[in-house]
Amino acid sequence: MAPVPPPETHQHTTNSPTNIHSRTMSKVTVVGSGNWGSVAAKLIASNTLHLPSFHDEVRMWVFEETLPSGEKLTDAINQSNENVKYLPGIKLGKNVVADPDIVNAVKDATMLVFVTPHQFMEGICRRLVGKIKEGVEAISLIKGMEVKMEGPCMISSLISEQLGVNCCVLMGANIANEIAVEKFSEATVGYKADKAIAEKWVQLFSTPYFMVAAVQDVEGVELCGTLKNVVALAAGFVDGLDMGNNTKAAIMRIGLREMRAFSKLLFSSVKDNTFFESCGVADLITTCLGGRNRKVAEAFAKNGGKRSFDDLEAEMLQGQKLQGVSTAKEVYEVLSYRGWLELFPLFATVHEICIGRLPPSAIVEYTGHKPNLALV
Repeated sequence: MAPVPPPETHQHTTNSPTNIHSRTMSKVTVVGSGNWGSVAAKLIASNTLHLPSFHDEVRMWVFEETLPSGEKLTDAINQSNENVKYLPGIKLGKNVVADPDIVNAVKDATMLVFVTPHQFMEGICRRLVGKIKEGVEAISLIKGMEVKMEGPCMISSLISEQLGVNCCVLMGANIANEIAVEKFSEATVGYKADKAIAEKWVQLFSTPYFMVAAVQDVEGVELCGTLKNVVALAAGFVDGLDMGNNTKAAIMRIGLREMRAFSKLLFSSVKDNTFFESCGVADLITTCLGGRNRKVAEAFAKNGGKRSFDDLEAEMLQGQKLQGVSTAKEVYEVLSYRGWLELFPLFATVHEICIGRLPPSAIVEYTGHKPNLALV
C-alpha cells in the first residue's frame, strides 16, 4: 500500500488536471506590505497551509524600496522570510511570496486583501482595473476615507466601484506589533449582505490568538476604524500636555459619541451595537493608549505645535504613514460642507490644531460648546 501523503500535500499539486479541488480553491493576495500588511500576511499564511479550500501560497505586493544595504526590499523579504524594514524579527511564513509587480501579484488571486495607506488607494485601484479575475472577493483593512465633491467615499466603496467587486472590511483593536508576537487580540469583519463570504474571511484570519467576528454593517465597522484615529490624535495632545487620565478618558468618551453621531448622519443603516464590537470602543481604547497617531500627536503637543506632523512622522515612524491627520482633514471638509461643524467640536478642533490654527491646549477648551446632539 502506498504511504498516505500529509494533509496539505494536495495543495501543492493544484496544477494537476486530476485534482478536483483546483477549480474551487481560493488564492489570496495581500495588497500592501507595511507593518499591518505584513502581520495580515502572517495571519493568513498560517491558515492557508491547513485549510483545504485555500492554496498554500500567499502573494504580498510590496512597494519596492532599496534598503540602506543596497538590497531590494522584496529580495530581502523572500530571502529572510521577514519584512526587515516594517516588521523586523518576525517570520511571515515560508508560503508568503513578496512581489514588486502589483499586476502579477493579483493576476491569479480570487481573494484580495487591501492594506495600504488610504491616500494611495485611488491610484492602486486605477492600476488594477481590468487586471483582476472575474468574481474576486475583496476585503479592506484600510482606515480612512476619500472626500470628493459629491461627498465622502469609504475605501471599501472605492474598491467596489473602481474594480466591480464585493468588498468587506476588517477593523479592530489591532496594534500590529502585538499581533505579530501572537498576543491575544480580536477584530470585526463588516459585510453588506453575503454572510457566507464574511464567514470565509473570518476563517481566513482567525487564529487561536486572533479572534474574528462578523457583523452586517460594513459602513459602521469601517467608520469606526477610520474615525478613531482622529480621537487618538486628541488623546495624544492630552498626553503631550500632561493633562492626566481623567481628561484623556473624557476625550475618549466625547470622541466615541462623535464617532457614533457622524457615522449615523452619513449612513442611517449604521447600527448602535457596532460601536460595542472590537472595531468600536475596543479599537478606540487601544489606539488612544498605544497607537502611532497618539504617539506622534504627543510629540506634536510637547513641541507646542512648532514641528509639523510630516517632520515628526518621518522621524518617528521609519516610513510608516499616519492616518489620523489626513482623516481629520477629510472629516473637517465633510463637516464644513454640510454645516455640521458645531455638532462635532472635538473633530473640528483636532483638525484646527493639526494645521496650526489652534494650539494643542485647545483640545480641552472647546468643551464650553454644547453641540446640539438632539439633531443627530
